[in-house]
Order: sequence, then C-alpha cells, then structure tokens
Amino acid sequence: MAKVLMKGCEAIGEAAIRAGCRNFFGYPITPQTEVPEYLAKRFPEVGGVFVQAESEVAAINMLYGGAGVGKRVLTTSSSPGISLMAEGVSYIAASHLPVVLVNIVRAGPGLGGILPAQSDYFQATKGHGHGDYRIIVLAPASVQEAVDLIYEAFDLADKYLTPVMVMGDGMIGQMMEPVDFPPLRELSDLPEKTWAADGAKGRRPNIINSLYLKEEACNANNWKLKAKYDEIEQSEKRWEIQGCQDQKLDVLVVAYGTMARICKTAADELNEAGEAKIGVFRPISLWPYPYEALAKEALKATRVLVVEMSTGQMVEDVQLALLGKRPIEFYGETGGVVPSPDDVAERLRKILK
Repeated sequence: MAKVLMKGCEAIGEAAIRAGCRNFFGYPITPQTEVPEYLAKRFPEVGGVFVQAESEVAAINMLYGGAGVGKRVLTTSSSPGISLMAEGVSYIAASHLPVVLVNIVRAGPGLGGILPAQSDYFQATKGHGHGDYRIIVLAPASVQEAVDLIYEAFDLADKYLTPVMVMGDGMIGQMMEPVDFPPLRELSDLPEKTWAADGAKGRRPNIINSLYLKEEACNANNWKLKAKYDEIEQSEKRWEIQGCQDQKLDVLVVAYGTMARICKTAADELNEAGEAKIGVFRPISLWPYPYEALAKEALKATRVLVVEMSTGQMVEDVQLALLGKRPIEFYGETGGVVPSPDDVAERLRKILK
C-alpha cells in the first residue's frame, strides 16, 4: 500500500480501525477533536460503534463497559479531559481490562491552551488516579510512529489486560506526514477473551469487579496487579538512541516525542560542524521507563541535558536512572512555547563552555 499524507489525529483514528477497534467513546476537546470526527465518518463504513458521550466521565465508563464485554475500545482526549477520566481508569485497571487511551497534550495547568505541551508526564506515568496501579505509556515522535504504536497498544492491552496510553503533544495531532498503515486486522483474528462478561450460556458467569470489601481480597488484587506491572517492566521497555555510536560524548540529550526530533536536529548541527559530540536518547515507553538503557548511554557522556516542553517533569526519572553518576541540566519551555533546534543548539553551546 502506498503511503498516504494524513494529519496525525486522523491517522490515529485509521490506525485504531486497522488494529481491530470498532468501539469509540469520547468527548471533543482540541487539539484532538479530529480523531472522533474521523471515526464518526469511518466507523459506519466498517460496522463500528461511535458514541459522543455527554462528558469525559461518561466516556470512560462507557469504555469500561465496552472492554468488559470483550471489545477493543478506544477513547481520545486532551489534558483536562484525561484528568476527568482518572477515576474510571483506576476502576478499569483494578478490573484487569484492556483499553487504549490517547492523550494529545495541550498546555496547562487549568484550562491552559490548545498549543503543544508535554506537561502531562507526571499524570501519565505516576499513577493518574487513585490506588496502586500503573498504565503503559507510549510516546510517538512522528505520525508514522503514532500509527505503529496505536496498532501495538491494542495488542499490549490485550496481552496484559491493562490500560495503555499513547501520549503525543499537539504537534503530533495536527501535523501532516506520509504514513504507511499496517494491514487490517480481521475481528475473527483477535485474541479470544474467555474472561469477558458476554453471556454465560453453558458456563459459569464471568465477574468483572473492582470492589473488594474484605481487606484480604483487596490486598490480593493489588499484589496481582503488582506482579503484572513487574512483568511489564521486565519486557516492555522501549527506547531509541541517536548519534551515540562514539564511546565518548560531550553531552547526552534526553528528550521524548516531537521534542526529541527537535533535539536530534540540534545535535546533528553541532556534530556535523565538529563543535561537539552530542547523542540523543529518546524513551519511547515513558512507563515502563528504560532506566538501565539510559544509565548505560549516559556513562559515555560528560554530562546530560534533559529537554522537555514542561518545567522538567521527566528530569526526576533521569535522576533515578543516573543516581548522581553524571551532572544533569535541564532546558524547557511550557505553556505552548516550543523550543526550536536553534534554541536547543544554543543551550548546548552554553553548557559546553
């Protein structure tokens, strides 16, 4: 199939269809509204169910129900909308159900603005809602990677019976790039869901539940979740290394999403000019975070620079990875301000003096 030029939000919608999703529940909020707009048009063509809920709270509970009967389900939103979904995501995680969420991050806190940001990192990776649960968080750096990760997210959700979030900033949602879509998954080829509450004819009923009034039962479910998260941490870390072939680097830049693309352009400029040796480490899975891989690459560098479109939320995970073995500096902008490659290059020159 030839590549197609598509806006990120629309490509995300098509990728979900290709992955076997036929059920969307959501509420419009910029800069991701083109996802539900696209699916509202496409789902009737593939026999899908599209519901614009009355709120994000309603949407996440519809997602809970759809997952509970064994369907591949999707919701997309942006920062404040994801906040409203927190309680429902906690219920879904506690009930061991597979769902896929997309957060096209906008500036905040509060209502913020519709411009790109990465300030939902804590929200996504440090729990989001209440209780002892985690979600897998994947951060694409291009429209093509958003397509690939959406496709993969549904399989990860089914494999681990857990929510999976694909988190991109407003640029990912609004930019247009050529994409190559994976093949259409036939619904008959999707994993069998013997646990689903889809009728009990000829078998005992399946019970999907997040309420445990006896402390022993609640304790057991929390440790069951913990064992699953330990397995995910062992098996599902993803990252990319750019320009780190040299065993000695002046600076290792750590950035994710589209900010990593900007940093790579800056690093290429300095490397090609012979000004310095700069590598870029890009975590693709923000949880589980690739601590060990980052620590290994950071030891090649004299210092580390973390670049984010936030006030420095990922810095804490970089600090955990390095444990003081290398000095860490931070450069960031927030509120919708996007550092340019020249801005990053200038910051690198300053710390190289």
